[in-house]
Amino acid sequence: MTASPKILVTCPPMLGMIESFRADFAAKGLELTAAQVTQTMSEQELIDLLPGFDGWIIGDDPASSRVLEAGACGKLRAIVKWGVGVDNVDFVAAKRLGLKSANTPGVFGKEVADLAMHYVSGLARHSFRIDREIRSDFAWPKPAGISLAGKNVGLVGFGDIGRNTAKRLLAAEMNLFVYDPYYQHQECIDAMQMVWPEGLGKMDFVVFTAPLTPETHHMLNVNTAKQLKDGVRIVNVGRGPLIQEAALVEGLASGKIHSVALDVFETEPFSPASQLRQYPDNIFGSHNASNTIDAVARVSKQTIAIIAEMLSDV
Repeated sequence: MTASPKILVTCPPMLGMIESFRADFAAKGLELTAAQVTQTMSEQELIDLLPGFDGWIIGDDPASSRVLEAGACGKLRAIVKWGVGVDNVDFVAAKRLGLKSANTPGVFGKEVADLAMHYVSGLARHSFRIDREIRSDFAWPKPAGISLAGKNVGLVGFGDIGRNTAKRLLAAEMNLFVYDPYYQHQECIDAMQMVWPEGLGKMDFVVFTAPLTPETHHMLNVNTAKQLKDGVRIVNVGRGPLIQEAALVEGLASGKIHSVALDVFETEPFSPASQLRQYPDNIFGSHNASNTIDAVARVSKQTIAIIAEMLSDV
């Protein structure tokens, strides 16, 4: 009797609801192993572990050439990147090694856009800081915020997440400018295309939704940050390394940047020693923008079906 294919899951949102997916794995004839992981596993942990598995559902772990080679030397035959971002997966190495591979593009646009808009509003109205001071200091603060209507917002990235974010920004009556070399006009989205970093000096908000590529790495850095408008507010729900953290620290210290809202960071989890923590109006997430019960259930079931199909004819 053929043994059931063994599947390793290392994706934190999926792991957070893993009990609800056990029946789906069983129905597909797959044996589930849920990794113990907070954010990502290390290369060495994966090199030691993966050879014993037929399939791997990947979160933001380093699915490097070394890791995939180790897996392929064992039982590994198929990998699926859970979610949208694929910068952590060496798909070229996967193809070279004969591993079946896939991802799940275009699945979290609305969820991540919801959080991006939440952060824009939170920075504008100091709502996170007010909450913290009421809770920790029993204070009753009343800082004056800024209105969103009529403000200029630079949206970096116009993929699925960017387009959904654009709709929400426009609903707040903001003036929308898009930085994306592949921009294509969308019906009902009134936006002007810009070329990075031109025009940054008139943006009240800059919202990053772009993927991480060699071209987008550190696109906001200590040099480009000098072109920002004084008092700008910055949101990043894309990938941490889109922004050089040192540029944010320098900008906050000088007052060039009013505040930032980051769901993603250059190094994750977010360092306890980061100087960004010194600024009370900043908002920090835990790389959790896609993590809603509805979205995790939908994408996890899709991922299970994909890897089952991959392994059905291996």
